[in-house]
Amino acid sequence: MNVMQEARIDKVVVHIGVGESGIRLVNAETILTGITKQSPVRTNAKKTLPSFGIKKREPIGIKLTMRGKAAYEFLETALKAAGNSVRASQFDRQGNFSFGVEEHTDFPGMKYDPEIGIFGMDVTVALRRAGYRVACRRVAGKKIPSRQKMNPTDAMDYVRKRFGVAILEAA
Repeated sequence: MNVMQEARIDKVVVHIGVGESGIRLVNAETILTGITKQSPVRTNAKKTLPSFGIKKREPIGIKLTMRGKAAYEFLETALKAAGNSVRASQFDRQGNFSFGVEEHTDFPGMKYDPEIGIFGMDVTVALRRAGYRVACRRVAGKKIPSRQKMNPTDAMDYVRKRFGVAILEAA
């Protein structure tokens, strides 16, 4: 296979939506820092929703982006924590996929603490092929051919071979 056609992980984004600021948000930050060994960034509410007690620009969640070796290592453990299976419907047309981890206690080394509680998280993975930056750059940007773009079947094959994940058919 051509080296330029090989799929690779561009980035992995981990998100925990708490829905409120305060001690629960701080607890979620400590959990995510413990799992990933990186410091997360707070996400703010875009609208005021009085029925949920959310005000505009109030921090209600956390996220972090990983690239390179850290992304591969985290993705291996996160896929195992999610049951080592992903549905085919979780892949989009560009070959990216998302899945959820129900409890942070599924990760190795994480234990349940009644003072902290249990947090779930969303994991989004962006897959790319070499040369994708040519389409994104501002100076001398070009279109890339369709054979160079990721599609869902290529992404499923890559995830199946690289991580040994079972791809479940859409129900």
